[in-house]
Amino acid sequence: MAQTATFRNVYDAVIVGSGAGGGMAAKILTEGGLNVALLEAGPPVNPEKDYKMMVWPYELPHRGVGVGGHQNEFQAPNGAWEITGEPYTNAPGSKFDWFRSRIVGGRTNHWGRIALRFSPIDFKSYTRDGLGTDWPISYEDLSPYYDKVEGYIGVFGTREGISSAPDGVFLPPPKPRCTELIVKKACDRLNILCVPARLAILTQSVNGRLPCHYCGQCGRGCVTASNFSSSQVLIPPAMATGKLTMITGAMAREILVGADGKATGVVYVDKATKTENRIGAKAVVVAASACESARLLLNSKSSLFPDGLGNSSGVVGRYLMDSTGSAGSGYFPQLEKMPAHNHDGVGGMHLYIPWWKFDRQNDFPRGYHIELGGGRDMPGVGMFDRLCDREEGYGADLKARARKSYGTTISFAGRGEMIPNPDSYCEIDPNVVDQWGIPVLRFHFKWSDYELRQAKDMQETFRSIVEAAGGTYMTKTSIDGDLPYGIAAGGRIIHEVGTVRMGSDPKKSVLNAYCQSHDVKNLFVTDGAPLVTNPDKNPTLTIMALSWRASEYLLDQAKKGNLS
Repeated sequence: MAQTATFRNVYDAVIVGSGAGGGMAAKILTEGGLNVALLEAGPPVNPEKDYKMMVWPYELPHRGVGVGGHQNEFQAPNGAWEITGEPYTNAPGSKFDWFRSRIVGGRTNHWGRIALRFSPIDFKSYTRDGLGTDWPISYEDLSPYYDKVEGYIGVFGTREGISSAPDGVFLPPPKPRCTELIVKKACDRLNILCVPARLAILTQSVNGRLPCHYCGQCGRGCVTASNFSSSQVLIPPAMATGKLTMITGAMAREILVGADGKATGVVYVDKATKTENRIGAKAVVVAASACESARLLLNSKSSLFPDGLGNSSGVVGRYLMDSTGSAGSGYFPQLEKMPAHNHDGVGGMHLYIPWWKFDRQNDFPRGYHIELGGGRDMPGVGMFDRLCDREEGYGADLKARARKSYGTTISFAGRGEMIPNPDSYCEIDPNVVDQWGIPVLRFHFKWSDYELRQAKDMQETFRSIVEAAGGTYMTKTSIDGDLPYGIAAGGRIIHEVGTVRMGSDPKKSVLNAYCQSHDVKNLFVTDGAPLVTNPDKNPTLTIMALSWRASEYLLDQAKKGNLS
């Protein structure tokens, strides 16, 4: 039988999750006139209180490294690999590390703000090489929404005409720093593309937000909202409409359906009181993050949907992807002579290396880009920590060696495309529940030879750039073991997508081209779950573009009475 429920309040739409996809849906739907409730599992965020942008190490307990050194207190709050009382499991022989955020704005509070468009070929890559599946939409379908998102949130960059990295609506980029210029000169000698980065950080005022003041502490959260987060850029205008009801500390347990097979509302646990509540809706938008959204759908079982809501295809949880990641660093003796100076700029790279081997035959499919890092930064944040990992000893000798080597390394991080495979998916663990009694996810994950060969190529490229620049490559990787060529464990790049994929065939996909359920027409998913492939671009910009497009479609369907 279908579920029946009596609701105290029935909203035009209920959104689960307040991050990139949920925050965008809240903005578009409320500005379109709908009364919306938003459920967020974490607490509110108060930038003035919660962000540590201008805090010195001595002002925090344990100099900001956390109790036992396990959690960096400098970072934006409430994002973690492990959450007390909220476990997840790995199947035997698998390892997947799941980063979750429990705070208004979700992982946009922790995002590196790298904002790259997918390219035209990324939507039709199966047609090119026969691997995976083509998207049910094209670049031309999404391009107007990339324009809207970039214009609204503010993204810096330059127009370069690179086929693998489409141009966008850009603010002026910041000037390269000395470490980036070293890499740029080496790349020019090697005929490797190296261009201004594209980050969602303001270099000019946009919609009343102040431009970046170059403190370089984006990872701590930005009190001036100069870098993008849903909590500061998307949620406030939605609240200003008077049509958004924000419910924090609300852990979604299940989506309810009526006898007609449509979603009727959401059951959630009030974490403060540990009581169960129900909220009614004419439409439900799930945007809890790719894996959390799959978990919610799989746990929403009924006589109409015994395998989980909207899962007649059996695809929910399948096609889990993360970005291929491998990293390295080089030592550059010329930087020892560089006088100590302010590395003015944003808390991220000013230059990056887009995929440049698109015009040749490689021994792996698809591609990767390279992110750059270097210079001096605040103790407890990045480069200084890694220096302390390298140098040993104490006293005057340690200080002298630290001063000599501090700021002399440049880091490289490859981010590449994973081909979806049948061995990588998430499912409900039949034996484990969280502290709220909700069954948890069990992960299966495996890199294929495609990704391993890609990581190998990354390492070879890092070395060639370092040596061309007169440096010494410092990273040692093994071709053996569980993680050869320095490839990161699944989930560690925090780009997991693809568990509730869109497609044209309801037998092989969960959602249509507008992120609407094939099975339940008033159910939408607007986070990373709908993504069909996971190109070498960080997915957040695409998540927001898809959410904007889906939300406009939802508004149109609601006005036509097609959802009720």
